[in-house]
Amino acid sequence: MKSKKETNRELLQYAGMGMQFLISIGLGIFIGIKADRWLHFSFPLLVWILPLLIIAGLIIKIIKDTSKK
Repeated sequence: MKSKKETNRELLQYAGMGMQFLISIGLGIFIGIKADRWLHFSFPLLVWILPLLIIAGLIIKIIKDTSKK
């Protein structure tokens, strides 16, 4: 049985991972929009590619972080 303190620590850890996930995706979209405008693409290519790469990288990081337990 886990103590309340240990459970709260894990909850904060996963909440931090979720926040990191959302902020990273938001930054990827923002940078993609700016880069598409700067490169004058007619189709929003980088708006799609950057967040997908970030999601793939974060999923790999989350799997590595959570599988150590």
